[in-house]
Formats: sequence, structure tokens, C-alpha cells
Amino acid sequence: MSSGNLETTHQLVERIRDGDAQARDRLIRRYLPMLSRWAHGRLPGPARDLNETADLVQLTLLRAFQALPAFEVQGPGAFFAYLRQIMSNILKDEIRRSSRRPGHDEITEEVVEHDPLPLERAVNLETLQAYEQALNALEPDQREAVILRIELGLSHEEIARSIDAPSANAARMKIARALMRMAELMNAHR
Repeated sequence: MSSGNLETTHQLVERIRDGDAQARDRLIRRYLPMLSRWAHGRLPGPARDLNETADLVQLTLLRAFQALPAFEVQGPGAFFAYLRQIMSNILKDEIRRSSRRPGHDEITEEVVEHDPLPLERAVNLETLQAYEQALNALEPDQREAVILRIELGLSHEEIARSIDAPSANAARMKIARALMRMAELMNAHR
């Protein structure tokens, strides 16, 4: 992601590898809000248990920094894609773990039916896997633009600045082409 006068993610990663704790803190502050927005609501209700978004984000960052020596910055958006992949793996593990344990609902006199959350209705695990596979098949710049628009809800102007597109319309067109490609890939997956 472009950072204007700020250090690039690549520079921060290199400084962290050299033992700079302040660089680690700056990198966390840079990605914590985006990762938190991306993670919010992704874990289905039955798997939530005591896991809050903040806990999942913290575990993701912990795993990312443990494996940082092996990480290679391959361009804009690579570090966020790396964090997303770690988070996706954690979410899948939590979903599997929750499916292996019995429910622990309290028995009450009145049975209350809980409607699933909109995200739970719209996105099941198969659709999420198809989405992730299609997203990973995109070029890195397209992937970053889609993530910024669809998952983080940034405006076309903000995305244009982030991906160094010449205009908001250019960013919009890049996203539209990427989404068409993703739709083709997701349909082929089914």
C-alpha cells in the first residue's frame, strides 16, 4: 500500500528483522485497523465461543511476526494478503474445532429461535472458499483493489491513492474487471 512520506511496509519488515521494536509497533498500527475490519463478523456464530475479533486479530499478528523471517514482500498489498491468509487459516481452524464439540446452550422453558446473521446467511464455508480461491487467482494489484473495496469498504478515491491509480475512475474500472474475473472463477468452482 502506498504510504506517502511514511516508510513502506517493506522497509518496516526489514527493520523488524533487524530487531527494531518501534518498526514492529508502526507496522501493527498500520495494519491493525484494516485487519480488524476484515475479520469482523467472519467467524460464524456457533464457532464464536469466547473468540472475539480482537483475539483473532491478535493471534494473527502473533503468528505473522513469528513467521516474519520467511515472509517475502512481493509488492503492494503483499503483507496484508499475508495477514489475511493467516487469519483465514485461523478461522478455518476455529470452524473445524467448533464443529467437533457439542453445543452448550442452556435449557430454558421457552425455546427462542435465533435467526442467523446476514453474513452467515449469505456466506457459507463453500462460498467463502470459492471467493478466497478466486481472489488469490487475481493479479496482486487487482487483489488489493478488491480487498480495499469489497472487504474494507474504501471509496474509489481512497483506493486510487492506495494503489497509485491515476484516478478514482481507473480504480473503479480495475475493480470491475477483477470482480468479473472472480465471478467467472467462482462459477467454475461450483
